[in-house]
Amino acid sequence: MAQTSSMEDYNKMKHPRIQSSPGFYGDQLINGVVIRNLTMYADERGFLFEMMRLDDEEMNALAIKQIIASYSYPGMVKGWHLHSKQEDHLVCVTGMIKLVLYDYRKESPTYQVLNEIFIGEKYPCTVHIPPGIFHGTKNIGQKIAVVIGMPSLFYDPDNVDERRINPIDNDIIPYNWNCKME
Repeated sequence: MAQTSSMEDYNKMKHPRIQSSPGFYGDQLINGVVIRNLTMYADERGFLFEMMRLDDEEMNALAIKQIIASYSYPGMVKGWHLHSKQEDHLVCVTGMIKLVLYDYRKESPTYQVLNEIFIGEKYPCTVHIPPGIFHGTKNIGQKIAVVIGMPSLFYDPDNVDERRINPIDNDIIPYNWNCKME
């Protein structure tokens, strides 16, 4: 016997999450965050993309002080991190990550707004994160993910501009790192 569904049942079902721009989930982009799509140039020798132009004023690229590489194993979460002065610029060059941002700036028009940005080999882009925004990453691929970080401050072990909270168990950020099954 065939099972049928009515329009009433259909209308009770949830709408899917929609990417308003490629790789981005959220009602609005957090104030001050910039996502710069990267163009991949490829030929029979291989491929390349430009991660950052130091003349990019919108990304405040001239503020970059050092370049670091952060490696994460499949399924691992790194976060939550918060800076009071430092700006971050992130690019995932190997694998795929879910970058999650939470605006913790009380004076911001996007205070408590949450963004998910999927970046990496399948969607190359650079993300600029201003101070006061919690951020964390999850490796969502099947291999090690490599994230290039370009902070606006030199690392100073005697005066670290970073605060951390547990990515799973905290009472500040209403977020679940699990895959959203739809």
